[in-house]
Amino acid sequence: MIRTCFSMRDKRFITEHRGGLLIKEHHRQLIEWACKCAEHVFFLYDENLGARLKDALITAKDWAAGNATVGSAIKASVDAHEVARKSFNPTSIAVARSVGQAVATAHMADHSLGAAMYALKAVKNANRSIDEERKWQNEQLPSEIKELVLTTRPNKEQLIKN
Repeated sequence: MIRTCFSMRDKRFITEHRGGLLIKEHHRQLIEWACKCAEHVFFLYDENLGARLKDALITAKDWAAGNATVGSAIKASVDAHEVARKSFNPTSIAVARSVGQAVATAHMADHSLGAAMYALKAVKNANRSIDEERKWQNEQLPSEIKELVLTTRPNKEQLIKN
């Protein structure tokens, strides 16, 4: 039996109109939180392709405001991940991946966790405190989505270990 990725996803991160439990406002909050996580480590990016990453974050914020399509967010995510592939510094790669995951949240809400995890990985690669960054991320969570993120987060922590 072949299982699709959709069937294995946590229904709490699938929007209601797709048969999941996530309401539109919580989806918007997740992408805004993901953008905060990526922006908080953006200063660690030390290469000259940062403009594409900034454009991706603008697209994510535009989507949250209802001014961009999921298609444009997917394209911006692909662009951010291309920046990561062209980077050589592990910290910069993690920052670019954090941005890519943040904007991809428009397409799949659970990518918000990837944005946070790659931000932690960037902090780790820069020899900074992961615990302080995680605490800061948690403080940015709106109360409506805090339990959702905090109960799911331990399953995603392996990203920062690799």
